[in-house]
Amino acid sequence: MSICTVKSLDHLVLTVASISRTVSFYTSLGMRHETFTPPSSPDTTRQSLKFGDQKINLHERGKEFEPKAGNVMPGSGDLCFLVNEPVETVKQRLEEKGLRVLEGGEVVERTGARGRIRSVYVRDPDDNLVELSNYV
Repeated sequence: MSICTVKSLDHLVLTVASISRTVSFYTSLGMRHETFTPPSSPDTTRQSLKFGDQKINLHERGKEFEPKAGNVMPGSGDLCFLVNEPVETVKQRLEEKGLRVLEGGEVVERTGARGRIRSVYVRDPDDNLVELSNYV
C-alpha cells in the first residue's frame, strides 16, 4: 500500500548563480516573476517564477534557504514546459533572441507524461536543460 496519492506538482526549486539572469530568461518565456514572504520567515523575501498553477522558487547559490536538497548546484535541472504556441513558432522566437536550439536546431518528437510531444530544447543561463513542448 502506498503512503499517499500524489495528484500534482505545486512547485520546484532551482538553485541558480544569478537570480536576475534567471528571472530575465524565464520571463522571456512568458513566466511571471513574483516575490513572496514565507510565513515562517516574515523578514525574508523570496523570488519565484509563476506559470499556470505552478511555480519555480529560486535559491541563489550560497544563499539557499533551509531545508534544501542535499546536493544543490546550478545547472542540474532538466525541465519540460508545455506551451500554447506551436513549437515551430517558439523555435523561431528563440533563434530570433539569439538562443541556440539544441538537437541540431530541430523540433523533435519525445514522450511526455500524457503521450507524444513535439519539443525544442535550449539551455538557461545556468545550463539547465529547458524543453518547450506541445502534445501531438
